[in-house]
Amino acid sequence: MQDSADIGMAAAVGPCASIPAEHMDFIRQVLDRVGDKWSVLIIAVLESGPMRYTDLQRQVPGISQRMLTHTLRQLTEDGLISRTAYAEVPPRVEYALAPLGGGLYGIVRQLIGWAAEHHDEIRANRSGAGGSATSASSRS
Repeated sequence: MQDSADIGMAAAVGPCASIPAEHMDFIRQVLDRVGDKWSVLIIAVLESGPMRYTDLQRQVPGISQRMLTHTLRQLTEDGLISRTAYAEVPPRVEYALAPLGGGLYGIVRQLIGWAAEHHDEIRANRSGAGGSATSASSRS
């Protein structure tokens, strides 16, 4: 039997089966980026329209200036958001969802909704069984 590396595919079955093995590293990088908690929240917030940096920071509770700057830079680099600098005094910069990022909004909204809907259940699972799993993993 051939393994997936022999046939040039990342996996023999499942959602990764149709993806060439040489694309998987990049796909994992993209998923890391768009699945990051700050990226998800920024994409969700920008759906309502362009925002300035300080407005974004207010709309995404808990994000530090450093992390907001870093995440905005990465999302812009990937073409998920756009950055527009206006030649004004004082300078004004706005961030908006690019068409590529707009395509992610529905997915992001569903993910946030799912997390909110199951918040209590997940919290209960973490406080019940989570305590013994945490202590077991810290011993390894």
